[in-house]
Amino acid sequence: MGNAININTQKLVAFVATKFEAGELDNNSLVELFKQMGMYMNLKTIPDYAKANNMSYPGVVKCRNIQEIFGVKFVIDND
Repeated sequence: MGNAININTQKLVAFVATKFEAGELDNNSLVELFKQMGMYMNLKTIPDYAKANNMSYPGVVKCRNIQEIFGVKFVIDND
């Protein structure tokens, strides 16, 4: 299953890149895509996640899936 996901990921990235470079998607389109993906991942900054879940910052960092995107650390919690 992992290989199929990798192939689909490559196809999706190539599709978005091709459409953006052809002028068929614009910055607003990419922002909407980013928002939708953020909803699927339940993406939150560490402070926002800690506050929403009554946790400490170190507690979140220690036991949650943290990913850095554009220099900002986010929690991905979609399990």
